[in-house]
Amino acid sequence: MRIDLGEWQVAGNDSPPASGMDRPLAIEARGLVKRFDGFVAVDGVDLSVPEGAIYGILGPNGAGKTTTLRMLLGIIEPDAGLRRILGAERPHDVAHAIGYLPEERGLYPAMKAVEAIAFVGALRGLPLAEGRRRARRLLEEHGLGYAADRQIRQLSKGMAQQVQILGTLVHEPRLVIFDEPFSGLDALNQGKLERMIRALAENGTTVIFSTHVIAHAERLCDEVAIIAGGKVPFAGSVDVARDRIRPQVRLETRAQHGPWRAALPADARHEGAFWSFALPESGAEPLLRALIEGDAGILSLSIERAGLHDAFVAIAGEAAARALEEDKPEEMRR
Repeated sequence: MRIDLGEWQVAGNDSPPASGMDRPLAIEARGLVKRFDGFVAVDGVDLSVPEGAIYGILGPNGAGKTTTLRMLLGIIEPDAGLRRILGAERPHDVAHAIGYLPEERGLYPAMKAVEAIAFVGALRGLPLAEGRRRARRLLEEHGLGYAADRQIRQLSKGMAQQVQILGTLVHEPRLVIFDEPFSGLDALNQGKLERMIRALAENGTTVIFSTHVIAHAERLCDEVAIIAGGKVPFAGSVDVARDRIRPQVRLETRAQHGPWRAALPADARHEGAFWSFALPESGAEPLLRALIEGDAGILSLSIERAGLHDAFVAIAGEAAARALEEDKPEEMRR
């Protein structure tokens, strides 16, 4: 008999997950609204991002992610609602402490890589000489030292994007906001960026990023906001989002019939040699007891928590999930 509980823990299952809300907030937004020519792009968005968190804004293209980030940064003003960023009600008052990578990438093609990084830092108040020194160090640390004096036009698209990411970080911000940072990066450089984001958080930097690729959010984020149609139907920890769906049971038995069958939900699906169904609300122990006492002859039993993709479907709906899937690069589609 093989029993695999996966991430499911029978003991202590009801204990609430630790919440980032115990920490001070780096970003707080309430009721943000933005209209463009009568079209409501963002409709009453609430966000609370704890200091030091990795926070994802997850949704398909056109859901309102970029507009929300721009309102938080003060690039555009909300038509309604309040926001506070690093304790300031006016984002421009703390601009020196923020790093921002926009969705639209843009560097001066004639600039050398080291100068481009220093220039972006200077826009946030970092002296150019110090910016150049830090730029060379960052390029070396990230395996791009050989490209320091090359013009941006001489770099590959991926290398140029890495240079712009380093420019976002050169002034050592307390808060970093990335808009679709993984777009256009190959798998190797996506992995590098994930490691960079984790390192930033470990050093106390708050990182918020938007994405339409669930895998990045599931691997990286402490908390997420799911956005669809300009609204946020869910904001909170990844674990809480996943717990919106009961864990799934996959059961293989030696017996085909018997009193144990009464322990299975009415909607249990029989697929070949296996039964599949949602874990009953009574939990794993009563199920196991009924199967054993009913002589089911358990050959294998696994209990798996839902993934963030399934949670997204349950929270945002099938249409938003289809749009999310269509936005992904071909090689990443399920």
